[in-house]
Amino acid sequence: MTTELSFKPIKRNLWTDLEELFGLNGACGGCWCMYWKLRGRAFDEASGYGTRQMHKSIVDSGTVTGLLAYLHGEVVGWVAVEPRSAYEKLAHSRVLKPVDDQEVWSVTCFYVAKGHRRNGITVELLKAAVEHVRRQGGKIVEGYPVDAQKDLPAPFVYTGTASAFQKAGFKEVARQAPTRPIFRYEIE
Repeated sequence: MTTELSFKPIKRNLWTDLEELFGLNGACGGCWCMYWKLRGRAFDEASGYGTRQMHKSIVDSGTVTGLLAYLHGEVVGWVAVEPRSAYEKLAHSRVLKPVDDQEVWSVTCFYVAKGHRRNGITVELLKAAVEHVRRQGGKIVEGYPVDAQKDLPAPFVYTGTASAFQKAGFKEVARQAPTRPIFRYEIE
């Protein structure tokens, strides 16, 4: 099935596809993929409709915040990928602090539609993110998956799983906490 997927960078004309995927109230817990962009209370105070509007205004300004995955024309997945500098919360994270001073693009979030989970879509979204970054001239793609010792529900692995990153060719480069490794893919 994954070979039948296609990917498109989110743009203003595709916003309704993201809304269709996330639902009226947003993805897990009403999220609109703004968690890593807002620091501290700013996220808590602006959740739901507020974060939807924030994300929409970023997309409307022409910034590509991620990629949508389609299967036979139906939107089935999302990956957030931008330069690390776009994610204010990462700049202040002790657990996910920068590995070095190289410029990296960060993969921060995934969402796969319920009926399509556990079919390898996350791995394909990662591969598509690498290709997207390559086209933008980026050299390093970084991610912050969960390395869980047990199966967790989707809302707890929105940053991806270590196994998905490994399957997509990423290598672990740092680990500041037992379950939060940092993975990288170096583009040649």
